[in-house]
Amino acid sequence: MRDIAFIVYPGYSVMALTIAMAFEVANSVTESQPYDLHFVSEAGGPVRTSAGMMIESEAFSDTPFDTLVVGGATTPIAATAGLLEFVRAASSRHRRIAAVFTGAFVLAEAGLLDGRRAATHWLHADELQRRFPKVKIAHDRIFMNDGPIWTTAGGAAGLDLGLTLIEMDLGAELVKSVARELVIYHRRSGEQSQFSALLDLSPKSDRIQMALSYARENLHKPLTVEELAEVACLSPRHFSRTFHAETGQSPAKAIENMRVESARSLMEQSRHPMDVVAHQTGFCDRDRMRRAFLRAFGQSPQVLRRLARQEAIA
Repeated sequence: MRDIAFIVYPGYSVMALTIAMAFEVANSVTESQPYDLHFVSEAGGPVRTSAGMMIESEAFSDTPFDTLVVGGATTPIAATAGLLEFVRAASSRHRRIAAVFTGAFVLAEAGLLDGRRAATHWLHADELQRRFPKVKIAHDRIFMNDGPIWTTAGGAAGLDLGLTLIEMDLGAELVKSVARELVIYHRRSGEQSQFSALLDLSPKSDRIQMALSYARENLHKPLTVEELAEVACLSPRHFSRTFHAETGQSPAKAIENMRVESARSLMEQSRHPMDVVAHQTGFCDRDRMRRAFLRAFGQSPQVLRRLARQEAIA
């Protein structure tokens, strides 16, 4: 059995507990119950979260855990001396250490992220970099691994990290069962961006939303304005005007951004040749995809794939 300890403290955000859900469900889908979950705090006893919920905890001790998880607050708060002392000793006591949401600030303040790559929520990434310049911020990743330390972008990313750790411990088949129990897709990889082209559009009407959902599911097709307008039950001219008014983009630009996002994810998570990636995401050929990547990222698909692989093996 693996002992998983979650550090809690006053003002702790319940969003940081998403990772605990993964381990809890892993216990429910196996007979052996592979994880023993603990909540620990500086003084022990009940700890009030930012949502007002009380969490009963054990006091800090020298007990070694398989995994120590530091959760965050909704906004970064200064760690106490006792918390920092406990976290500084963590690397010599525990097999792996994780920080969820703004928990990365605690690890950074304790010096555990010096010289390491780390992720945190995009809203706080610049502050983390400013306060702790020795940390190498992965601004566009939902979670990051560097040695024994894992950091995540936000609460939902904590669930993805939990699934990843369970897969490493117990295998792919078991984690698929956990994901099914949670009614989610298997898991997102750490390389996935925190940002979403579809979310950035934020259409106001159901008709434009239907067109965007259709486009997302059919990126491999040409996707003309006429086809999208038909899905939205609007004339092509009315559709184009409404689309731009609601999203701030033309249909063509929005579709290109969605294709770039999909192509980057496929490219970084597979070994498909660039021609295959371009075809599957609707670019038709690799040259057209390359030009779109240069417009979006200032770098070619080949460069971004190489950087992703270097991060994965570093």
